[in-house]
Amino acid sequence: MSTSHDDLLRRAFAAYFRSAAGEGGVPLQPSKSSSVETIDGLDYVVLRNVKGPLAVYRVRNDGMLKGLKRWPAAIQ
Repeated sequence: MSTSHDDLLRRAFAAYFRSAAGEGGVPLQPSKSSSVETIDGLDYVVLRNVKGPLAVYRVRNDGMLKGLKRWPAAIQ
């Protein structure tokens, strides 16, 4: 299953804002520096702003995104 980077980013943005709305807070706005990165053979969607990573999602084998509480140290 091949998923484009744009689609992964769109889905990650949607998940980020859904989770922030569920917590009742006002989420920080991710910037255009957000990206899809491959680390040790695994794909991650990294949402960033000027302060650094806001949220990281691992792309599972089935194409679904899994929100991570802790992410690889290589993600800066």
